[in-house]
Amino acid sequence: MQDKYSPADVENAARAHWQKNDSYKAVENAVDANGKPKKKFYACSMLPYPSGKLHMGHVRNYTINDVMYRYLRMNGYNVLMPMGWDAFGMPAENAAMQNNVPPAQWTYSNIEYMKSQMQSMGLAIDWSREMTACKPEYYKWNQWMFLKMLEKGIIYRKTGTVNWDPIDQTVLANEQVIDGRGWRSGAVIEKREIPMYYARITDYAEELLDHVDNKLPGWPERVRIMQSNWIGKSTGVRFAFSHEIKDGDNLINDGKLWVFTTRADTIKGVSFCAVAPEHALATFAAKSNPELADFIAECKQGSVIEADMATMEKKGMPTGLFVKHPLTGALVEVWVGNYVLITYGDGAVMGVPAHDERDFAFAQKYELPIRQVIDVEGKTFSEEKWQEWYADKEAGRCINSGKYDGLNYQQAVDAIAADLEEMGLGEKKITYRLRDWGISRQRYWGTPIPMINCPDCGSVPVPEKDLPVVLPEDCVPDGSGNPLNKHEQFLKVDCPCCGKPARRETDTMDTFVDSSWYFMRYCSPGSNDAMVDARNDYWMPMDQYIGGIEHAVLHLLYARFWTKVMRDFGLVKFDEPFVNLLTQGMVLNETYYREDKSGKKTWYNPADVELTFDDKGRPVSAVLKADGNAVELGGTEKMSKSKNNGIDPQAQIDQYGADTARLFTMFAAPPEQTLEWSGSGVEGANRFLRRVWNYAYAQAARVAKNDALDVKSLSEPHKALRREINKVLQQADSDYKRIQYNTVVSAAMKMLNTLEAAKFDDSAASNAVISEGLAIFLRVLYPVAPHIVHVLWQELGYAKTFGDILDAPWPQVDAAALEQAEIELMVQVNGKLRGSVIVARDADKATIEAAALANETVQKFIEGTPKKIIVVPGKLVNIVA
Repeated sequence: MQDKYSPADVENAARAHWQKNDSYKAVENAVDANGKPKKKFYACSMLPYPSGKLHMGHVRNYTINDVMYRYLRMNGYNVLMPMGWDAFGMPAENAAMQNNVPPAQWTYSNIEYMKSQMQSMGLAIDWSREMTACKPEYYKWNQWMFLKMLEKGIIYRKTGTVNWDPIDQTVLANEQVIDGRGWRSGAVIEKREIPMYYARITDYAEELLDHVDNKLPGWPERVRIMQSNWIGKSTGVRFAFSHEIKDGDNLINDGKLWVFTTRADTIKGVSFCAVAPEHALATFAAKSNPELADFIAECKQGSVIEADMATMEKKGMPTGLFVKHPLTGALVEVWVGNYVLITYGDGAVMGVPAHDERDFAFAQKYELPIRQVIDVEGKTFSEEKWQEWYADKEAGRCINSGKYDGLNYQQAVDAIAADLEEMGLGEKKITYRLRDWGISRQRYWGTPIPMINCPDCGSVPVPEKDLPVVLPEDCVPDGSGNPLNKHEQFLKVDCPCCGKPARRETDTMDTFVDSSWYFMRYCSPGSNDAMVDARNDYWMPMDQYIGGIEHAVLHLLYARFWTKVMRDFGLVKFDEPFVNLLTQGMVLNETYYREDKSGKKTWYNPADVELTFDDKGRPVSAVLKADGNAVELGGTEKMSKSKNNGIDPQAQIDQYGADTARLFTMFAAPPEQTLEWSGSGVEGANRFLRRVWNYAYAQAARVAKNDALDVKSLSEPHKALRREINKVLQQADSDYKRIQYNTVVSAAMKMLNTLEAAKFDDSAASNAVISEGLAIFLRVLYPVAPHIVHVLWQELGYAKTFGDILDAPWPQVDAAALEQAEIELMVQVNGKLRGSVIVARDADKATIEAAALANETVQKFIEGTPKKIIVVPGKLVNIVA
């Protein structure tokens, strides 16, 4: 055994052992040594995008998963931890344009490097199950599901609104539109209507919502709330404002402007209606109004993302058109609003400024009437300033509403809905914020949509026997649109229906499709004839999913939807894919920058900065090492490329070893909370591992004697050591179960302190107690720092007794060892702590009282005979003097 800890040597040896024995290969229906089936546990981290190298967020995520894997495996579980690559998507195209290489080449190169980094971390990944989203053997099943969903009507085609870059001739994602311009070309972005494919996720809205409440108890509450809010169930009234507006001889939209509202009780307060720029009434009005046409064109240059719509400045313009209020008959002016989306509801809203904050601001801006129709007793309404009570549904009562005056919210909604229904102009309706999932992407690097466009037959599905439609991997995007449109070998195909020349669809699928079921493909690796097979029934649903909170809405929602569709197709037997969900916190680090005269900031990596500290160790100034000039302290923020405050995991592994990186990321914070990077903390973690090695080296000869443990012959110091080790083991075991790995590391540190403090002789009893304690300590530390423990376990000879540490039995708390012959009781006088006494564990009340009264410190606070003595067994004595 080496006398000094060498992380590189230790970790190379451990990984060589694991690789030689294929230690992490998972098999279905595994049994224990007695032939009994092991309980399965499927723990999975969200798969990474192969961007080039791992970041510390990856290291933390995968280490959490790995610690869980190792702890459960030692507890007899059959555990699966797979890994794959979310390999399609826009970043690869951007990188391809910058480097003039095909996205495939860039992607595969990144995967190779990132995989080597994961292996250097010692992760317990079953690489035989590796999946890569951009490989045909995987995306074939995306295409197969598309065709099945198309056949069942779950996927359909309709016109959708997109961001169009007129210079690059391509559709841009919302994040590529910056201040209304294309991120690359700088061109003013247009909104265009193009045919796209959609998945009817709205058909599953009620079930998705119901299962949030009833089938996801193992999910964080805030994630369940986010899911519910995104689905956004609303109960309200859909009704129509009638009109006589014609385009030629035909009434536009059959003479009805439909809206949906959850506040039908405010209907008498309507002072305007707003329609989306794409609405038929807006289009008609713009024909004779050039100024309105210009405004509509401006609106169409804005973002189509809902979050942007919520925060953007609300603008509007009157159309000069009027519709009729269904209850009063009054004429209501129609406006075009840039905040109204044609894809939501009927593309129109009623404006009630007095009781909707957005409408209130809009009405003030354009001097529109504000009519109060809801009152709260004791409150005074003013048109000058919005107050929260204006929108109060609970305390509000109708006023200025004729026959509805005095009704509360629900009474008014019911009455108004009934009247509108009787008139044939409305009805109660449940709506959802959730919209159907647009899965078409007008870009190259993605799963080809398996459709063929024929001049005679229209859009025709690719026959199932011809799947996969293989994406050519030799294209290099140049910013002039989808390169598939120029790839004649890909485009040219005969129509499956008529046999005439046709062209393949060049749209590809949203990458959320790839990540909606990849975790099931891990369970059926190499399945050529089915999307998933019987092995999926063994592993799924997943027992523990681990990933960032940034994926709490769309990825999880789409995965839940995709699972339910697969269930309805008979492919799976469960409703929800993830039993438990852990959303790990972000990794933070300090930021440093310089700002030029124009306000532009240049960010510097913390490794390139030298700090000056005050007498309390707080940073007060910083200079750039390269030039010695000052840089500004930007505070602590999430590690990111934009702030240049990332830490290269590989550099940490090269300097300190993977176990140090793992130990620090587990110790620095609970998994769900943010972790603040600390260079001194990393060094501290490394020092601890050196102590571990040094202690094990010092005890090697003692352990090698393999003296038997005879608990009856132990001295009191021996018993005290065993008691403390078992006490800390009990805490560590509980913390492993609760996934509180920071306190697990604390427990390991306590154990090492306890072992180091034990100054025993070389007797057989001492050797046996130390050997037992060290074996427990190593197993507690193993899931967090597996390399060093693996080597020490082998070197100390524990493998001969317990087997390979990977499958060594988890240590069980010895209840007898926790028992103490004597206990310490705190002594209070009139409720204040005044001392303590040591008594026999089984001492009676009289003995305890006598001991407390005999304590010299306690006697100073007692005069005469106490009025009362209260003994709380095992805890304290309270003397009332």
